[in-house]
Formats: sequence, structure tokens, C-alpha cells
Amino acid sequence: MTTGFFDGISKARFEGPDSTNPLAFHHYNPDELVLGTRMEDHLRFAVAWWHSFAWEGGDPFGGQTFIRPWHPLDDMSGARFKADVAFEMFDLLGVPYFCWHDADLRPEQGNYTDNVRTLNEITDYIGEKMEDAGTKLLWGTANMFSHRRWMSGASTNPDPDVFAFAAATVKSCMDATHKLNGENYVLWGGREGYETLLNTDMKREADHMGRFLNMVVEYKHKIGFKGTILVEPKPQEPSKHQYDFDAATCIGFLRKYGLEGQIKLNLEQGHAILAGHSFEHEIAVATSEGMLGSIDMNRNDYQSGWDTDQFPNNLPEVALAYYYILKAGGLTTGGTNFDAKLRRQSLDPVDLIAAHIGGMDVCARGLKAAAAMIEDGSLDTNLAARYQGWNTPSSQAMLESDLESITARVVSEDINPMPRSGRQEVLENIVNRFV
Repeated sequence: MTTGFFDGISKARFEGPDSTNPLAFHHYNPDELVLGTRMEDHLRFAVAWWHSFAWEGGDPFGGQTFIRPWHPLDDMSGARFKADVAFEMFDLLGVPYFCWHDADLRPEQGNYTDNVRTLNEITDYIGEKMEDAGTKLLWGTANMFSHRRWMSGASTNPDPDVFAFAAATVKSCMDATHKLNGENYVLWGGREGYETLLNTDMKREADHMGRFLNMVVEYKHKIGFKGTILVEPKPQEPSKHQYDFDAATCIGFLRKYGLEGQIKLNLEQGHAILAGHSFEHEIAVATSEGMLGSIDMNRNDYQSGWDTDQFPNNLPEVALAYYYILKAGGLTTGGTNFDAKLRRQSLDPVDLIAAHIGGMDVCARGLKAAAAMIEDGSLDTNLAARYQGWNTPSSQAMLESDLESITARVVSEDINPMPRSGRQEVLENIVNRFV
């Protein structure tokens, strides 16, 4: 028996690039081997519970446009119905994973005890559905940014009672994630930052956040949670400045508080753009330090200055993202989570299915393009050639030398280097052959 929400929509199938069916996969074939691994196992797709089922279609200038049977989510019967619809959608798409915040799953109760009670109730229900469906939990997390109690932060809040409420909330969400055999746990500090330095003790707030993250790691080991702890960078919006600005900032923060061996990064394309970076830049920064955990796949509108969370459709961006992921060994416990939402005018259930199908197809095309670039080897060959001078014994010895010795060598050998082309356009042309 179904909910009826997706009546008339069939399970998405792979029909190949010649199909004109907008609700079929043209490029995503789960069993296709890419570099010797099934496509599904490379991409590890996940549906985001928040944008897919909790979002009501508002924006900064207008309210709800989506009318769903569970809106507003004010009782547990609505929460269970929403879960029924979610698992129907997972089945229609054939996705192996999903992700959630606690506030996506259960109604806000106004106090901690009842929030935990309803979270446990709905995750018990979801656990039963997971057993029947075979769909797994990629990660859980706590929403510590929407309710007014979080307006000045969670772990960085000047009020110690808010810190305590945040710690208890994360514990409950870690317990629920562990119960559902989640493969990761994410912390996104949506309000961990400041609006003005005039009322902010930045050092105290950073120290509190560092201690909070250490508490999370300590609790992970205490309960035997085998998943990966992830933090998710974002530079701004809603805070004027957030302490988890970008990948490099997060890595520095984690090293400062002794967490570099315990926590990895969950990177989002839209957040990379807000930070003034490309997605592949953020991935390359994380992989260079061995700290890539998982990705949130979406895109921003380049004509807008805020986080629009649209489904991906830019093939070159997606291909380069997967190129650097594959070069680093691929996603391990992480996956490709669609932290993306419909446009406010896309009102119908079929729009939700079509959006995910399109995003999955773009990711599949990007993955295959990335694999083809790796197999071709031209980018690697050009990169190696650019740095070949560093492979000589004298160049390596220079790194163990000192300024005086290097200066003497420059004088004695009359070193007077001329610039060499970076060949950017040639490299871009190589990429364009595949995308």
C-alpha cells in the first residue's frame, strides 16, 4: 500500500542517452563499471530529507509555495507519513542512502526531553522501513540554526545554557545515527560565527567550539560509533562571518584543537562558491591533507549572491570535482548527497523526482568524464612535466639547504631563470575533449 503522493510515477530506469523520457536515466547506470568499480559504489547517492520533504518553498521575500500533506509538521502522524513518502521516493530513484537533521524528522516540541522522545520514536519507525527497503543512512546531524535559541550560535553561544542544550542535542542525534547504522555524522555550524565583533569574544568562542568538537569525538569512541565525524565549511549566510569559512580554515581549526586525525570535511559546491572558490579547489585542499570525507552536490546561481541550492547541471564543474575525488582514491564512508531543492514554482511531486534524476545523470556523466581524463593521462603528463625540474638531486637537496648555500649556488652557476608557460588553455582544451 502506498501513500498516493507519487501516484502515476514509475520507478526510474536506465534507458540510455538516446531515450527522450525525462523520468529515465540517460547516463546513470548503477551497474556500469567505471575504473573497475560499479557506478553506484563510486557515487553513493543520498537524498537530503530537509530540502526534499521539509522545505516549504519559501525564500527571503516570500513564504510557502509547496502544499504537502505533512505541512505543517506539528504531530507524529505527519512525521510518519512524511517518512512513508520519503521511502517511496528512495525506491523510485533507486538511491542507496539518505541524510537528515533531527528537525526534519520530528516536530519541534519546545523542550529537550520531548524532542528526544519524538526523535527516538520516528527513528525507530525509520529503522523498520530501512530494514524492508535496504536504503541506508549516509549521515545524520542536528539542526542547531533554525530555532530562535540558536540565533547567537550553538557551541559558540555566549549563554552556557545554550551550549549545554547544543551538547545534549548532538548526543541525541549521534545516538539516533548510531542506532540506524549511519556511516558518518555531520556538524554544520550554521550560526557558529558572528554578526558584529563589538559583542564577540572570538578567542573564547573558538575555544568553546574546539572543546565541543572534542566532546563529540570522545562520545563517538565511548559509544563505539564506527562512522566518520565530518564538519561542513560555509563562509557566511546566515552569519556575517562563520568560523568554518572554507576547507583551509576548517583544516587549520581542526589542527589547532588536535582533531585532524579524528574529523574530516563534508564539502558543498554552493558553499565553495560563496567562499570565492571553485568546488574542485575545496576538494583539492581537503584531499591534499587527507581530510576529504563526503560531498553535498548542488550549485548556486552565479547571478545571485546567496546560497540557492539548485540541483547540479554544470557538467564541467561536476567532472572536475569527481576528477579530484577519484585521484584521491574516491569517496570512502562519504557519498554524494543532494543538498539541493526545487525552485519555488516547481510544485508537483513529479518535479521532485525529475530534479533528482537530472542531478544523478549529471553526476554520472561527470564521473565518466573524470574517469576518462584519468585513463587518458594527458593532464597527469602535463602536470608532471611542469614540475620535472624538482626531480633532480640538486633540487631536492636545496630543500634541505639554507639561504646562504642557495645564494652561493645562484652566484656560482649564474642561475638566471626565464618564465615558462603554464599552458592553461592547452589544459582546458584537454578537459573540453571529455565534457
